[in-house]
Order: sequence, then C-alpha cells, then structure tokens
Amino acid sequence: MKVFKVHRDVHDALKEEEFKTIGLVPTMGALHEGHLSLIRQSVSENQLTIVSIFVNPTQFDELQDLENYPKTLASDLNKLKKIPGSVWAYTPSPSDLYQDNIKAQKYDLGPLENCMEGASREGHFQGVATVVDKLLTLFSPTRAYFGEKDFQQLKIIRRMVQLRQLNVTIVDCPICREDDGLAMSSRNARLSPKERKLAPVIYHTMLKAKAMKEKHTPTEIMAWTEDTFKEFPELTLDYFSIVNQENLETIEVFNEQINARAFIAVKLGDVRLIDNLKF
Repeated sequence: MKVFKVHRDVHDALKEEEFKTIGLVPTMGALHEGHLSLIRQSVSENQLTIVSIFVNPTQFDELQDLENYPKTLASDLNKLKKIPGSVWAYTPSPSDLYQDNIKAQKYDLGPLENCMEGASREGHFQGVATVVDKLLTLFSPTRAYFGEKDFQQLKIIRRMVQLRQLNVTIVDCPICREDDGLAMSSRNARLSPKERKLAPVIYHTMLKAKAMKEKHTPTEIMAWTEDTFKEFPELTLDYFSIVNQENLETIEVFNEQINARAFIAVKLGDVRLIDNLKF
C-alpha cells in the first residue's frame, strides 16, 4: 500500500504504472467494516483503488461537530494495509484540495438538498458535492463507491456528476449493520456504553414501522414513529420521513409504482445518527 499526502504525488505515481481501471472510495476516516466493504468491492472490480481519508470542513454546519469528528489515521492505515490488492491512501490537508479557498462551490442540486439532511444541516450537501467533485476531477476514476446509509448523499452525488458531466460510474453499496442492527458509522465510536446499548432502538423502530405498511398510510406510520420516540427521552427525533426514493418527495400512499424508503435522524447525547430502510 502507498500513502500520499499531496495529489501531485498521486499523479506522478500513476504515470509510472498503467492502470486500466481505478476505483475511488472517498471517506472521512475512522474506518469501520462499512468502509472496508466498499474498499474490498472496489479492489475486486478495479486494478487500483484509491481511498481518500479527509475530514471535509465545508460539509459541517457546526464547528463543534467538525472538531469532534473521530480522527484515527494510524488505525485507518493499518486496516488498509491488511486488504489484499492494489490500494493507495490519499490523506490530504485542506490546502491540498482547496488551496487558499476553503469553501463550498454552488451546485444546482434542486429539491434533493432541501429535505431531511439538507433541511437540518444548511450547506451540508454543497460541501459534500464540492469535495467529491474535487476528488473525481483529480483522479478521474472509473468507478466511485458510496454506502447507502447516506442515501440522500448518494442522490446528491449522482446529481452533481450529471451536472458536471463527469465520466465515472457511481456504485452504491448496501448498508452494513452491527449484530444488533445499528447502522455502522464512524460517529458510533462517540457513543457512551449506555448510549450504544440504546442506539439499536432506531433500526428496530424502523422495522416495526415497515411492518405497518399493509394496513396504515405513510402519514399514520410517521405519526406512530414520532409517538414511539417520545417513550425514549434520551433519543431526540429530528425527522422520520417516508418518501419516494427516486426524488425524495414525501408520499401519501403506498403502491407498486413507488419505490418507498424511510429515512430517520436521531440525536443521542451529542451524537447525531441517521439511517434508512427500503419500504
């Protein structure tokens, strides 16, 4: 495995070797099995996999959240070394990606950025689109890999790629879960033991909500979910939405023509957790 801090060094190394296919896995570090599953898939489908490890400042709407985000670079690199195949790590400073202008660009993301995470985190998706755009432009990968836990982010990235007419295939990968159902996330490491024990309530409540769809409308299920979380004062529900996964618009009825998916965001202590489930 090779490790690079400067993108020009990556370009120089690429000139020395001929890779017909390159996979890119953008991460913010604190790697867990969810990340590693993306990396292994990329390794299986490409001659080279570039893993970026960069906590992107332009996608945080709160400075404290940026400062608290887990940073475990040494551990991350050790995990990457254990993955067989051609894997390069790119661990830039903000200046290597942004130079002297550390701010998000502006993209016409349409209604996709105005709901759920976009409504709760102003400017978040402009920052996500900006850093992914920079990474895709720098390395021109054949494929780029993203997890479905951040499903709305996936939609945003596909929109950005379309706007920019980038020649890359965006590959979405299933959510990886812990044995108790909690969606794997770097933020889970910030949970106290008590909070970690409570966190699976999020997923299991979604499963119960899904089981109601045969006899209840989306509106009724959303109301039931809001009432359920009132029973857990430690869990603060930000939103629970049932939407058409194609356009993220809230739906009023279930039918075979609509690919329904439920999305949730919950604050547990000072940690914000998100999840989603296909309905």
